[in-house]
This record gives sequence, structure tokens and C-alpha cells, in this order.
Amino acid sequence: MERRCSGELVYDCFPALSRVSWLFHGCFTRKGGVSTGPFQGLNAGVSSGDDGEAVAANRQAILQESGGSELVVLSQVHGNAVHVHAGPELGPVEADAVVTDRPGAMLTILTADCQAVVLADPVRKVVANAHAGWRGSVAGVLSATVSVMTDRFGCRPEDLLAGIGPSLGPCCAEFVHYKTELPRSFCTHRVGFNHFDFWAISRDQLCDAGLSASNIAAAQCCTRCDEEHYYSYRRNHTTGRMATVIGIKPSAP
Repeated sequence: MERRCSGELVYDCFPALSRVSWLFHGCFTRKGGVSTGPFQGLNAGVSSGDDGEAVAANRQAILQESGGSELVVLSQVHGNAVHVHAGPELGPVEADAVVTDRPGAMLTILTADCQAVVLADPVRKVVANAHAGWRGSVAGVLSATVSVMTDRFGCRPEDLLAGIGPSLGPCCAEFVHYKTELPRSFCTHRVGFNHFDFWAISRDQLCDAGLSASNIAAAQCCTRCDEEHYYSYRRNHTTGRMATVIGIKPSAP
């Protein structure tokens, strides 16, 4: 990961994606922003309980840094529905992944322990962002996202680049009731008695969808462990949400 600082904002980038000239992406930390209290910093989640004006100001700062014309924010429901963003919408669409080829549309996933997984096709100039919590992982949201990219936009999985953002690490992804909550196949990545490596699970799911392992990167930053940089629902319960953003620059040829 490459850490970038812009004024008070701090965000992380994946080197392979940074080399794509027409692309902006960033896993924004909680640094910067105007939220206070348990939401201190760059909280981008409107349903977190934070002041709405503070969240709006934080989102505007993120949009300005991205250089885009809009933040496309979903109503995330921990499922596997994939939305194709084709133009202006009346409000947040209920889905857990979004795909577009529209310049200026900055696809945004909000997290506080779940994964945001960004994808880009440097050949077809298509981008996607997926919300992969454990329920979404069980439901197959990543494979569903790749399927939309291939079926609707003509992408080839072997061309795709992917980045798995900061999220619960195997040190903190504890599932006491894993026998009823998680499929048996996930046990390949069980760590100790009841912890799971969801970074590896997502990597496997992306590979199963046809991506090359060499084109997949993981931040490997645990949100629960690093309170300075990340919000964590498991650590604090009442907390903010980080924004992970990917989009095609408006000036892209």
C-alpha cells in the first residue's frame, strides 16, 4: 500500500491501480474531516448517528480530493446485488456492489470492519467497488461483481486488477458461531479456534472468479487494531464509517 497525505486527509492506494493513468482510487482513513466525539475525523456514514452537516462536509472533502463530479453511495444491505451506475439517480440504490464506465462517477463503499474491494479493468476502462462483509462473502458478492463486469461490459477476468481494503484481520475476525454462520469451505482459512482470514477468503473468491492471483492485492491493515487510522464497529460499536473510492477521472481520454 502507498499512503498519501493531502492536507489533513490521509488515504491508502494500491500500487498496481495507481499506475493506471485514468483512474482515481483511495482507501480513506479517519484522518481529517470535521466529525467529533465517537465519529472523530472523516466519517462518511450518514446512518452512523453523526451530525448530517458534518458528514456532508466530510463527503465533499473526499469528492474534492478524488476530482470527480459525484460520489455514488449505495444503501448497503450485506447481500450480493450489483448495481450498474449509468447516470444520475434519485437516491441511494439498495445494493452491495456498483460498476460503471462513466467518467467522474466516484464509486464509494462505506466500512467499519467489512471489506471494500475495488476492481478496475485497464483494457475496457471499467471500475467497480464491492462491500464484502462476512454475509456478503457468504452470498458471493465478489463473484457477482466480476460477473456483471464480464457480462455487461465485456471485461475479461484475467485483465482485472483488485484491491482488498483495510478491514478485520485474522487477528480479530472472531466467529463464535462459525459452524452455523459460515460455509464449511471457509474453514480452510480458519486461524486458531474460531478466527478467520477473510483477506485470504476474498482472494480465493476473486481467483475462483477468474482473476490472476498476481493482480490481487490486500491492504492487510486490521481496522479493529488500529484506532488511530480506522473506525471499527467491533471495537467501538458506535463509530463512523470510512470511505473507499474508485472512479474514472473526468478528464480521462
